[in-house]
Amino acid sequence: MNDLTQDELLYALEKAIPEIMEDHNAAASPWNPHDWVPWTDGRNYAFLGGEDFDPDQPRPLPEDVTSALLALLLTKDNMPSYHRLMAQKASIFGAWQEVIGSWTAEDNRHAIALRDYLVVSRLMDPEVAEALRLQHMTKGKLQTPRSLTDYQILDVLALLAVHELQCVAFEEKLIAESDSEVLEGIVGKILHDDRVQAKTFTAFINAGIDANITEALKSVDKAVAELELIGADVDNFGELDAIAKFNADAVGFVARSLVADLKLESLDGLDEVSEAARRRVLSAAGL
Repeated sequence: MNDLTQDELLYALEKAIPEIMEDHNAAASPWNPHDWVPWTDGRNYAFLGGEDFDPDQPRPLPEDVTSALLALLLTKDNMPSYHRLMAQKASIFGAWQEVIGSWTAEDNRHAIALRDYLVVSRLMDPEVAEALRLQHMTKGKLQTPRSLTDYQILDVLALLAVHELQCVAFEEKLIAESDSEVLEGIVGKILHDDRVQAKTFTAFINAGIDANITEALKSVDKAVAELELIGADVDNFGELDAIAKFNADAVGFVARSLVADLKLESLDGLDEVSEAARRRVLSAAGL
């Protein structure tokens, strides 16, 4: 199938939803954020008669790990932007409701768990984190007229696949650098979610390849090319060099994962546009 209208492409993708979501639900692992937060480590802040954050207090984690945790938290905070992008391009009713709704619900618990841990453990001033959250969510991700005109359903699905894979790479490094069993437990649950979500969105791209290979490959190429490092889109975040090792090889990891899951090395018989897009993604993967 080629030269589909966006409505026809959306319908073709919709037919794949039952199988994709069945696989997603089989791989997903339910968990409760409150189970993973060490509540007994916490105490009241000044508003309720306790003590506010003291910048001179001993820090339970290295500064770079704390900065990486904040960057991941703010990335997860911005989930509504991705929700809006999906809702703009696919109906929030019918079959797409499960896709959009389940991703939103799963991803929302990531920010809940990370913020509760940050506040309880006093890793950083929660007022600073809250100010950054308000600023970052107000700005949003791709909340511009361009998102209405330049992004179609496959563009959004590819964007989300890249987003989830990028989070996977970042979280794996965060776990490796942490010596906190509590943080490793929380990030480990988030990591499993993100791996499953990445597989889910990649499955939709595979369905897109079956429906319109040119549009699918263009969308993957676009998403990889426009990848922003975690923390880079947060105004006033500070020096990204502080978390550089957590973002290391992000583009390569994402591209290699997509090449493998979409079997891009074996695709042939493509038109000029599709082949050019395929080669750019292979190049980003170092292949």
